[in-house]
Amino acid sequence: MFQSFDDPAGGGDHPARLAALRERLAALGLDGFIVPRADTHQGEYVADADARLAWLTGFTGSAGFAIVTADRAGVFIDGRYRVQVKSQIDLDCFTPVPWPETRPSAWLAEALPEGGRIGFDPWLHTRSEIEAMEKGLADSGIGLVALDENPLDAVWTDRPPPPLGKARPHDDALAGECAHAKRHRLAATLRDAGQAAAFLSLPDSISWLLNIRGSDLPKNPVVQGFAVLGDDGHVSLFAHPAKFDDALRARLGNEVSILPPEGLSAALGALEGPVRLDPATAPEAAFRLVEAAGTPIARAPDPAILPKARKNAAELDGMRAAHRRDAVAMIRLLAWLDAQQVASLTEIDLVEKLEALRREEGILDISFDTICGTGPNGAIVHYRVTRASNRRLREGELLLLDSGGQYADGTTDITRTLPLGAPPAEARAPYTAVLRGMIALSRARFPRGVAGAHIDALARQFLWMAGLDYDHGTGHGVGAALCVHEGPVRISRASDLPLEPGMILSNEPGCYREGAFGIRIENLVAVTEAESEPGRQMLGFETLTLCPIDSRLIDLASLSRDEIAWLDAYHARVRAEISPLLDPLSRDWLARSIRRLSIGQSVS
Repeated sequence: MFQSFDDPAGGGDHPARLAALRERLAALGLDGFIVPRADTHQGEYVADADARLAWLTGFTGSAGFAIVTADRAGVFIDGRYRVQVKSQIDLDCFTPVPWPETRPSAWLAEALPEGGRIGFDPWLHTRSEIEAMEKGLADSGIGLVALDENPLDAVWTDRPPPPLGKARPHDDALAGECAHAKRHRLAATLRDAGQAAAFLSLPDSISWLLNIRGSDLPKNPVVQGFAVLGDDGHVSLFAHPAKFDDALRARLGNEVSILPPEGLSAALGALEGPVRLDPATAPEAAFRLVEAAGTPIARAPDPAILPKARKNAAELDGMRAAHRRDAVAMIRLLAWLDAQQVASLTEIDLVEKLEALRREEGILDISFDTICGTGPNGAIVHYRVTRASNRRLREGELLLLDSGGQYADGTTDITRTLPLGAPPAEARAPYTAVLRGMIALSRARFPRGVAGAHIDALARQFLWMAGLDYDHGTGHGVGAALCVHEGPVRISRASDLPLEPGMILSNEPGCYREGAFGIRIENLVAVTEAESEPGRQMLGFETLTLCPIDSRLIDLASLSRDEIAWLDAYHARVRAEISPLLDPLSRDWLARSIRRLSIGQSVS
């Protein structure tokens, strides 16, 4: 539980591991192998036993993959990890590859001659991934080979065992709907579509469907497993039986069968169709097993994925309550920080202090490893402090603090950027542009049918006008007492999924200057129905996060009256809702901060 400050890659002789893998590939007659970040569940966070990419390369980011050939080893990373990857991998053995700018098929076509054979583990890639790769390689003469044995696992001799975390019930009152009702509601959608069963591979979908939570993965309260939902509402759950005690088994009832994971392959081959499989989330291996049995497949999204994203009234209430408690911890941290000598603190000191304050508010775990980066460390988008990288706070630098908590009733994620002492003048303009983008998205109104791609530019517009941008999405979906990164909804140029009431997303534009500083301001928002003229259906956002936004870097002259009004109203709401929950010293600090931040009075 909570954050470790050890090297997340675990150290190790990565050149020797690469050599061992190449030797294994040669023995199998393969010219290369793809090493994904994902596990069999395609999750962003993986157990130690599934951290293959980190074990091989040393890179610990939450997205990416490697392709290994006899003489090349490319580590494919997106814009979030361009800085981080260079500090983690051995550049004499591995080469960072910008992705998606460089397609893996194009890289392979250059790296291998015609007739090359590239192996992959079909349990670690989705059908959509493999189809895209095959399409890209169609004219190259290079073939993909699905392997029964993962050659990396064969050389990973000290691989940790898979997790066996205990499962627990999630209160129906917090879920807003009992598991029986969920199962039969989704079963009805299968019957309406003429489908006999659906295969679920995402642990958060399964945990949501059955109103259970788990401890297989740190920071993500899910039960790892696979499930088959029948059109009669029965669920076959393939997860280690030791995770479930007698009380939880009784609660799940006779319509949920808990079966050993080893039986999954045979069960998929024995299903009667049509079987619903999601090409974007289900492993390629699942498709192959059903196809081998001659069973019809219905390609369609995981039936739980959208219902899970549309939070009901109870889930929204739980998220609001969790954010109020989280605000208490954050404000107490900011008040404490203001009273300290900056040079006496390190990044780890802040992380530990914030975790302690959140424990006092009932946190079960953090929702991700806290990103606490000062100065140049703040420019590493997903920086994770270790004992080796731990940096002392310094006057005149920026502190980027991105953190969150897992509570029984909700999940939080908040980022604040703070100047330490006198703020650096060169950060003022980008900070103001980031803030204006965050406010623009917070105030947005849009018709039903609008997707994340349509509104992403609202958050970037002021940065674009200054010739700046950021290489990550503007917002990710967030689960209700589930995963802090939850699909399928996003605010990004690549998301065409329409936003719907009840969906919860982050609003987090940023700006990063390598070697100098990072800026990000993040609140969580819920999609709500908005006032509109008759005949139209408009949506907007309710801000869930309640914590002051630092004003010391704001270029006030750049803000419009409406932006100032929004900021003043937001801080008034923070004070009204959170002040009664604070201790006297933190309450006084908040009052002083709100007075300082109430800048509308200074504009004529």
